[in-house]
Amino acid sequence: MTGSDEDPRVAGLRTAVSRLRRELAAHPAEFPDRGIAEDELAALAAMTIDGTPEVPRLRRSLLLIAGAIGSVSALSRGLTDVRNAVDLFGQPRH
Repeated sequence: MTGSDEDPRVAGLRTAVSRLRRELAAHPAEFPDRGIAEDELAALAAMTIDGTPEVPRLRRSLLLIAGAIGSVSALSRGLTDVRNAVDLFGQPRH
């Protein structure tokens, strides 16, 4: 979905995820959970295609990504951007 009807939160999330995916791809070091981070970033990217993603799923992916790359300081800015984009969707309803 593109154009003026697009939710700006979705556009922001798409941009942040894309940026972090590029940074992760360019990062030379291998680490044990890199595949998990790549898979979850791909899942987040896919969620931005279909409109407004489900908040619980966003938060689950964010936790998995943070756990996978949280200790890689070179990726901390990109991770923070993704977290901030996810936070714009608010808390899941109980």
